[in-house]
Amino acid sequence: MSQSFRLLNEAEVASLLSMGELIGVMESALARFSAGDVLQPVRTVLSVGPTKAFFGVMPAYLPDPGRMGAKLVTVFNGNEARGLPSHLATILLLDAETGALCGILDGRFITEARTAAVSAVSARHLSRVEASTLAILGTGVQARSHLEALKEVRGLKDIRVWSPRLTSRERFVEEMAPHVTGTLRATRHAEQAVEGVDLIVLATSSPTPVIENGWVSDGAHIMSVGACRPDQREMDPRLVARAELYVDSKAAALVESGDVVMGIREGRFGEAHLRGELGEVVLRRVHARTSHDQVTIFKSLGMAVEDVAAAGLVLDRAHERGIGQWLEI
Repeated sequence: MSQSFRLLNEAEVASLLSMGELIGVMESALARFSAGDVLQPVRTVLSVGPTKAFFGVMPAYLPDPGRMGAKLVTVFNGNEARGLPSHLATILLLDAETGALCGILDGRFITEARTAAVSAVSARHLSRVEASTLAILGTGVQARSHLEALKEVRGLKDIRVWSPRLTSRERFVEEMAPHVTGTLRATRHAEQAVEGVDLIVLATSSPTPVIENGWVSDGAHIMSVGACRPDQREMDPRLVARAELYVDSKAAALVESGDVVMGIREGRFGEAHLRGELGEVVLRRVHARTSHDQVTIFKSLGMAVEDVAAAGLVLDRAHERGIGQWLEI
């Protein structure tokens, strides 16, 4: 017997996702994960070839309403020379009652958007309410999506961006300035971007720290979305030890995050330094910011539940609007 499913390409997925709606869906998914309502193992990762390219398999199941599926994700940093994104993904959605295939979605844009939406949830709960200054280290797709997401939860007045290449910084400002109400400017050095700001996004591909402890002002909230392997770190370990540290998944952070794994191995802090999961903060099971001057860090690794929940939202909207192709296998 054949199975019918809907196929959605990247442009169709992008047309169906609203950042404001996605932030709400991610907040709910994080809470349900931390409440124990989600079945989700730590992702399986293969290190491929001499460049140690990344191939991950990320399944998850959410009951009521039933969502089940898996993301297949790759990170090949040499793809730029081939005219391809470094991060590629495909999401398979299955009927939670029968296991039948019901959707195949391009996952690259979903990964980009849901990562930023989760960071926005962290800013909503962990940053100072009056936060209005933002530094973004990186100028790729995550930098762009984070700017879109963070302006949904905080009134941004002063935005600074830095990356190693001048042309990348200038292009980012040119392309994104029309989409913000505050000032947006590039800085020559990362320290100039970070100094005195309330919100800091680290969206780099660097395996070594791009931010130093002394640059970060008291009261800042940092969202770190790079360095997702245990031998990589994008933050000064003294900064990680100084801050209140929150993660999306404790189990994953203790295995995958170099900023956490190496800090513990070096004796800078223990597992108890992880204050909790962001979902626990949403549920108010773990305290958020308790003083105006605390530095908070949200270390994001990305979870299958985020992908499956976001893809489910897209598939629902596709059914409503008749977008995508119906296929049979």
